[in-house]
Amino acid sequence: MTTIDRSTRRIGGVPASDGPLRPARDATGRLRFVGPNWFATVMGTGIVAVVMTVVPVTVPGLLVAARGMWVLAALLLVVVTAATAAHWVRYPRVARGHVDDPVLAHFYGAPAMAALTVGAGAGLVAGPLIGETPARLTAGVLWLIGTALGLWVAVAIPLRAFTTHRISEDAAGGPWLMSVVAPMVSAATGAALIPDLPAGQWQLTMLLACWAMFGLTVIASLIIVTLIWHRLLHHKVGPAVLVPTLWIPLGPVGQSITAAHHLGNESARILPAPYGDAFRAFGLVYGLPMFGFGLFWLAIAVTLTIRARRDGLPFALTWWSFTFPVGTMTTGASALATTTGATVLTVIAAALGVALVGAWAGVARRTLAGALDGSLLMAPIGTRKAL
Repeated sequence: MTTIDRSTRRIGGVPASDGPLRPARDATGRLRFVGPNWFATVMGTGIVAVVMTVVPVTVPGLLVAARGMWVLAALLLVVVTAATAAHWVRYPRVARGHVDDPVLAHFYGAPAMAALTVGAGAGLVAGPLIGETPARLTAGVLWLIGTALGLWVAVAIPLRAFTTHRISEDAAGGPWLMSVVAPMVSAATGAALIPDLPAGQWQLTMLLACWAMFGLTVIASLIIVTLIWHRLLHHKVGPAVLVPTLWIPLGPVGQSITAAHHLGNESARILPAPYGDAFRAFGLVYGLPMFGFGLFWLAIAVTLTIRARRDGLPFALTWWSFTFPVGTMTTGASALATTTGATVLTVIAAALGVALVGAWAGVARRTLAGALDGSLLMAPIGTRKAL
């Protein structure tokens, strides 16, 4: 997906963001450069709200803070969606070009995950703010929207990559995962909606669909992470601006642990013996080894980020990769801590939660500044005529 031409330092057909940039002339013109990657701001903010409700520690005021973060995420979802709609209306050729771009196309998974994350937060914390029934309705509607969009992206964007995108041998990167992770988010968040459905076939169908989406993302992610490893071995890290995207593999890892835990509990209630108990046990049997891999990849990502920071790491929207993936690792650790009662897992979950809040605060501050001064809404010089 991430096509890199070393002679011109182009990424996916667009020059790297640490090159010379041309600012948009006015606020309306800035809409020309709004891409699906902006929905990462919603994902990163929404996951903070979710983490604050599930982390297995008691902190005064944490639930109130979670509600505030959910409101902010919901507002961001509205704003970014409105900006994207205006972008499509005013600059349809540019918008269609995003689908043809081997980098940005995969980020169409971000709108789906943004909707799913805000929906999950609604079900967890929005009841006292908007009422329990509206909160559950919001969670359900956003789940349907996010799931439909996520499944479409999971099929359509890889097909586009297989048939029309020009992909170089050193192109594999974390953003490739963005187009296939949304079904896993649907699986994890859909588990909370199962009890709201009529007992019997409705709940069973929802459970089976969530497990199927779990498998979709797990297998696709294993393939993509293998390709990323191959690229790192043979073509090294690449441009500094892309280093934060090496955190993205933590997303399917942590989200799959969370999904296996929640779906396992629902399976024990819905499926007949011995399958229900087997799936509940699977939540731990799968989750602990996968969490070990997640910590291993986290160590690699942290080391490469420190190295890139020392050499000069330009700020870009890719920095939001420091938030949502860490958030899913936190929910995964929290699920494992709840199941096992292990103090060490509780400590790890709390530490990851603190790191998430710190990362969100730093990235959000710089994103707000970049949005206000227009530095994040700029046209790279030499972009394709379609842009």
